[in-house]
Amino acid sequence: MSFDIRSLALIFGLLASAVAAFFAFQPEPQPVERIVRIVEPSDTGTRLAYSDGNYPVLTLPDGSKQPIRSVLDISERLRFGQAVWDDRDVPDGPMLVRVDLSRQLVSVFRGGHEIGSTIILYGAASKPTPTGMFKVLQKSADYHSRTYDAPMPYMLRLTSDGVAIHGSDVRERAATHGCIGVPLDFARHLYAAMSLGDRVAIVKAD
Repeated sequence: MSFDIRSLALIFGLLASAVAAFFAFQPEPQPVERIVRIVEPSDTGTRLAYSDGNYPVLTLPDGSKQPIRSVLDISERLRFGQAVWDDRDVPDGPMLVRVDLSRQLVSVFRGGHEIGSTIILYGAASKPTPTGMFKVLQKSADYHSRTYDAPMPYMLRLTSDGVAIHGSDVRERAATHGCIGVPLDFARHLYAAMSLGDRVAIVKAD
């Protein structure tokens, strides 16, 4: 009988230790999904800068690297049709647009500094948006598609068959015929900032 009591005491002791260990365990913090906010001209402190030597690096579809020197400070999730653009005090430099189809997000960089971001529309399953590295082949502020008989304001053409970034009515559950649609005001800023030959990376992260 005493053997059984000691065995039960041992079992309960082990269970108590296991429960204590379970509640004491603290998992590693998980990365928080990026969120963005509208930036007004009067806002301050809207940029997060990285120190020299600690720049994060984007690997682009062609294998090239893009160091990121600063990003927009963000605090609210962007909704369809909203955008952020803040290039104050950002020096001149090479332009890069990164389109993330998985996150339905575009980020615009100048000299490694993020100056704009917005939610996008992209191609439907029947007409998907291509991925890879592209260059701006043509600019037209007042372009009208003959193929689809539709306006494409502030159009930046990326492919010979008509895939472009342009102003759109960006709304939930909408799609394009392969183009990248951005809100009209954002498209106007992007059009002014981009030149022929500037790079656009379109990725689809897993």
